[in-house]
Amino acid sequence: MNASEHPESAEAPVIETIDLGKVYMPGSEAEVVALHGVDLRVARGEFVAIMGPSGSGKTTLMNLIGCLDTPSHGRYLCDGIDVATLDAEERAALRGEKIGFVFQGFNLLHRLTALENVMMPLGYAGTPLADRAGRAREALAAVGLAERASHRPSELSGGQQQRVAIARALINTPSLILADEPTGALDSKTGEEILALFKRLQSEGQTVVLITHDAQIAAHADRTCVMRDGELHPAEVES
Repeated sequence: MNASEHPESAEAPVIETIDLGKVYMPGSEAEVVALHGVDLRVARGEFVAIMGPSGSGKTTLMNLIGCLDTPSHGRYLCDGIDVATLDAEERAALRGEKIGFVFQGFNLLHRLTALENVMMPLGYAGTPLADRAGRAREALAAVGLAERASHRPSELSGGQQQRVAIARALINTPSLILADEPTGALDSKTGEEILALFKRLQSEGQTVVLITHDAQIAAHADRTCVMRDGELHPAEVES
């Protein structure tokens, strides 16, 4: 079992995993142990990077933290809620309420405008139709794209598309922003701008977990954990 260091907090952490493990095809010849007893604690308002090469287990950990998959053993508390106590529908509701996702490929719908893309999670959450556009405009303004609300993704630069994706992730005021290689499709200058945006959001109280293979990207976070062979370590073990 490998513990990552964390600051003490009287408040319930946004992420707490205890001996979290994941085994694919258990008991078969093709069995793969993807995660070995991971302990991770992320306090509210932290900016944490989880770094590791392909095959290290970081994507598996991200999927568990994001409630996109279930562990083989161990516990995961998302904003104080034990995910194991929830059925599939309840997990989906938790995911929509507590977690905002940002992906490398933006994952925008190209037939929709920036405003309509940002509004989408509000529909799933049952937000009254009359409230959706106003909230989406506020979210776009928060990422510096108020004037691009009517533009479709094809009319936006890569950095602008990622800002739309971040606005969409923020729209339900989640407890956690989970960003998977969010600068991977961007040039270095634009990537720096997106990372600066995450830092600003953190300064406003948002919790951010960044998944990356790049140490230079991870260096923007306040704390880095390293995935290696399915185990999680504090970054200091790399030195």
